[in-house]
Amino acid sequence: MSGIYARRIAVLAASAALAATTGLLTAPSAQAAMPTPVSAATARTYLSELTVKAEGSSTGYSRDKFPHWITQSGACNTREVVLKRDGTNVTQDSSCAAVSGSWYSEYDGATWTAASDLDIDHMVPLAEAWRSGASAWTTARRQSYANDLTRPQLIAVTDNVNQSKGDQDPATWLPSRTAYKCTYVRAWVHVKHYYGLSVDSAEKSALQSVLNGC
Repeated sequence: MSGIYARRIAVLAASAALAATTGLLTAPSAQAAMPTPVSAATARTYLSELTVKAEGSSTGYSRDKFPHWITQSGACNTREVVLKRDGTNVTQDSSCAAVSGSWYSEYDGATWTAASDLDIDHMVPLAEAWRSGASAWTTARRQSYANDLTRPQLIAVTDNVNQSKGDQDPATWLPSRTAYKCTYVRAWVHVKHYYGLSVDSAEKSALQSVLNGC
């Protein structure tokens, strides 16, 4: 009898494993997103380690000094990679352009079905980075920064929302969607800490204020 029970258990286990595998294959894929930023606790530590100083000058700044969007693989540039990553059921043509899909903008809670309605936001804007230390970088480092898919630096969002943000820091601009503000400031501090960028005093106060509530 023990042999029969053993075989029965083995069959049940195999069936459960198959069901689990099938479930994984048929479950709808969740929307991917930018890399997860550090925790609020780590962000508070990182923030305390950032150099606090007045912002530098914008003199000499140009977006061309942060070459983007560069080719990532095949015909796909950084913008198309982020659109594919941040969207749901994204279809791309032979040149890697997103021709269909759905995108949820974390900043304002809007959903879009045309890639042309999305901008790829640099979490810490290029001009802000320039004034916070990137003016001293090599072009190669600025290019890496502007196309960074590893840190929480790039995110697909509603185009006019991104344009309203411009190059502002959190002292003067935060996402309107309250539920995303913690993630936003964690990402901001994560990026600034990784790249050794400075913060000004108003920016630091705004970051601290949001992080204290996270």
